[in-house]
Amino acid sequence: MRSPSGSASVATQLGYTAKELSELPEGADLGLGCGNPTAILALRPRESVLDLGSGAGIDCFLAAQKVGPTGRVIGVDMTPEMVRRARTNAVAGGYSNVEFRLGEIEHLPVADRSIDVVISNCVVNLAPDKSRVYREAFRVLRPGGRLSISDVVATRPLTERERDDDSLWSSCSSGAISVREMGRALRKAGFSRVRIRLRKAVSRATSLRGPASIGVVPADVGALRPERGGA
Repeated sequence: MRSPSGSASVATQLGYTAKELSELPEGADLGLGCGNPTAILALRPRESVLDLGSGAGIDCFLAAQKVGPTGRVIGVDMTPEMVRRARTNAVAGGYSNVEFRLGEIEHLPVADRSIDVVISNCVVNLAPDKSRVYREAFRVLRPGGRLSISDVVATRPLTERERDDDSLWSSCSSGAISVREMGRALRKAGFSRVRIRLRKAVSRATSLRGPASIGVVPADVGALRPERGGA
């Protein structure tokens, strides 16, 4: 959730390197997110990656560099304007191994067992039905596939007033759930080896200051679709 006018130093606090930022197409970084999901685990050449809520494409382009020309990356976003913008950025950056699809992350336009890694950056907290999102992520992953997302978690129960506050929702605050709730939803979806690691505090100048004021903090989340079992 870096502010659109945020500096590169702020972006590096969220997990991006100066080199990564310098290689992005202009306009790919909207100043949004709460981490760098492509840095949580090692992406491998030839892998297929799916980004939930891809925006203008920043994490898709970073993933594309890591999986190489024989890999592929799919970004899904529910906003036609964002899909058009991301496609324009892909052309400008010469990314032939990236495509963007219009769709909801609760109903992914992606085939079963076709993806090696699912990533997302501060988007799942905005979904009304997070359990459905995790089930969809599990569905599209191949056995042995990995989930790697940056999101926010609530470190205390949020009040009804906070949950209903539109400004808190839009700033990725009021939709946050607890670590326990997130872990339970992921395991119920079928995932194993669930890891939820709270990130250290970032600069008070970033837009993460608002969520932190009500006990909502960024986290790195990883999980695995087991080689056997599940649908």
